[in-house]
Amino acid sequence: MSSQTHSDKDNTHELDSGQRQSSEKDADAMNAVGESLPESYEKLSYGSDGLKGIINSPFVFGAALLASLGGFSFGYDQGVVSLILTLPQFQSQFPEVAPDDPHYGFHQGFLTGMLELGAFLGCLFYPKLADVISRKWGLTCAVLVYTLGAIIQTAAMNYATLVVGRTIGGIGVGTLAMGAPLYISEIAPPELRGSLLVLEQLSIVTGAIISYWITYGTRSMVGDWQFRLPFLLQIVPALGVGIGIHFFPYSPRWLALKGRRKECLESLSILRRLPMDDHRVQQEWKGILMEVHFQAEMDAREHPNAGAFMLEIYSWLDLFKPKYIKRTIVALGLPFFQQFSGINAFEYYAPTFFAALGQDYEMSLILTGMVNICQFVAVFPALLYLDRLGRRNLSIWGGIAMGIPHAIMAGIVGKYSCCWSSYRGVGWLGVALIYIYILAYGVSYGPLAWCLPAEVFPNSRRAKGVGLATATNWLSNFVIGVAVPPMVIGIGFGTFVFFACFCFLAAAFSYFFIPETSGKTLEQMDVVFGDNLGEQEVFMKRRILRDVTVS
Repeated sequence: MSSQTHSDKDNTHELDSGQRQSSEKDADAMNAVGESLPESYEKLSYGSDGLKGIINSPFVFGAALLASLGGFSFGYDQGVVSLILTLPQFQSQFPEVAPDDPHYGFHQGFLTGMLELGAFLGCLFYPKLADVISRKWGLTCAVLVYTLGAIIQTAAMNYATLVVGRTIGGIGVGTLAMGAPLYISEIAPPELRGSLLVLEQLSIVTGAIISYWITYGTRSMVGDWQFRLPFLLQIVPALGVGIGIHFFPYSPRWLALKGRRKECLESLSILRRLPMDDHRVQQEWKGILMEVHFQAEMDAREHPNAGAFMLEIYSWLDLFKPKYIKRTIVALGLPFFQQFSGINAFEYYAPTFFAALGQDYEMSLILTGMVNICQFVAVFPALLYLDRLGRRNLSIWGGIAMGIPHAIMAGIVGKYSCCWSSYRGVGWLGVALIYIYILAYGVSYGPLAWCLPAEVFPNSRRAKGVGLATATNWLSNFVIGVAVPPMVIGIGFGTFVFFACFCFLAAAFSYFFIPETSGKTLEQMDVVFGDNLGEQEVFMKRRILRDVTVS
């Protein structure tokens, strides 16, 4: 130890006088803590993963399930729009989306896409809101905006008003869909985080199923209420989220960011159902505090004398610096490939695809309703086994499994689309291939695109990182929503070639860029991503850990 002390003193003399005191404190902290990794980097587990872990953690499961209903709103809209666009009464009220309008393909795409554009804008504003007023109150604000949009959609009498309502509703949908995984990732124990984040995708699919079959039932109603009632009913689950979330604790990591250390520990104790002096609760709490203090000191070093406004700008720009770029690539890449795998082409325009495969109107509607039931079934293996299977392998093989049915579909559509009535069996093969794709998506990129972005960023950058990832999702969703109708009309089977290429690219992306995050705490992601901390940064972390431990 004396040789180490001598070396530390030599290094200290190389620093200028302004750095000497800090370096000496770091060296002392290193001696005090020792050469081993900090306690916060040790493996932390509160029990089993999968179904057994969920059963043993009913409180945190309940909090995550309620928060995930924010995704229900997104799914509900998908289910409503995919069927409402085909209703004669809806087309009569809004003739711009009827097939006899010369620009109906664009108008349909624009109507669906404006919700995604609104959601994209919402994701850029929500991170600041979530950092300032908390993840919980941020969700409540999102519910209010969403409710306003739903009311405007319900009351709309012309196409322009309907588009405005969907844009405002989109801001609410986007912030709800972003706020839910943000809150879930910050309250979940490491061995259950993947499973609990899958609840977001499960809620999206459940919303799509419920809304689709509600609309399927209301289509026999006389008058406008056959499409206005489904628009109105979407308010109910959203209000449940906005009110119910306040029966659960604040995110312990948000409390740490606000300097509320004691409340952070109390929140962890409530969520883990363990006393505050339990060694696992203490280990997680100290890890959270160490990460928050470390990021605060690094921000002070990297952006000295920056005002509040410039710090906000820098915190966004920092996501693209070498320190975070690997995390940002993963967080943006997954939602991009999720959308460009073609999922929302089927969510919004499934009746069109099934009709193109030779199915009649009634059968197309029934098959469309089965799409999300198929996806619902596929999500359950991810819910139970994602933390055991791992994110990396699932993303690689999921991309391949999605690309194969797209490639086969391109071949049969290109060869037989001119005469489906003569090749009914081939048409049903196309239907089966769509379901195979949906199954592969439901177990892989469906949940992964919500899971990984919510867990890869440090506490100080998580809200903005998740916001940027969710914004990428919505922007990609917007592009697909607008582009698919003209693509189907213009290039036919080439639409499936397009999606197949992106699925295979997703597998290659995952192989080269995605690490394994299963079983790690959020504070251990710098190890997962191989962050190369400088010697002083290592000393700083150890000093902070010592200060947290003795305080």
